Amino acid sequence: GAVTAYRESSAPKAHASLTAVFIQEMLDERGLTLADCDAVCVSKGPGSYTGLRIGVSFAKGMCYALNIPLIAVGSLDALTEVAREDYDAGILDIEDNEWENAYLCPMVDARRMEVYTQVFDTEGKPLSEVAAEVITPESLASWREKGKIVIFGNGAAKCTETLADAILVGVAPSARGIVRLAEEAFNAERFEDIAYFEPFYLKEFLVIPSKKKLL
Repeated sequence: GAVTAYRESSAPKAHASLTAVFIQEMLDERGLTLADCDAVCVSKGPGSYTGLRIGVSFAKGMCYALNIPLIAVGSLDALTEVAREDYDAGILDIEDNEWENAYLCPMVDARRMEVYTQVFDTEGKPLSEVAAEVITPESLASWREKGKIVIFGNGAAKCTETLADAILVGVAPSARGIVRLAEEAFNAERFEDIAYFEPFYLKEFLVIPSKKKLL
């Protein structure tokens, strides 16, 4: 129920170079080895194609080698957990009366005016399905009619002009957002099939040939 060691980095495109290093550092810090692990949890998406592939591949490799379960938590669920933790800690720039009846809308940037988003209540319960949404003045209209929406994540800031009535708060993604959800899944034995589990990309991955001349 608590984080006992963690490492984070905001360096871009550093998943491959830092993941193994961070894991070893945290195990050393706690006086543990890989054999002491009971399960591995990974953020399953939606999000960066490359980041998801690296994270999931690493997690599956550890589970295969150690013969332990794999747990997956949605990226938007985890981002919402961070927002709720930050609010409880009093570090979120929002008034209590605005938060109490708000709808939480984490937003992961999907380029241009598109975001991956989902609506949650302030208890972290999902109220809608995950969607790739092109933000227009009509976006999330049914929720905005019911109350205030609170937007956050790396896709939120670009939406403030279009969604003028939304409340923007600063929430950064963090692995601490998966802790409670991962523990719940572990206790309920909600494990993934290691052989067939794939990241939740939401949109099809498209490979576009480079227009640059390499030779």
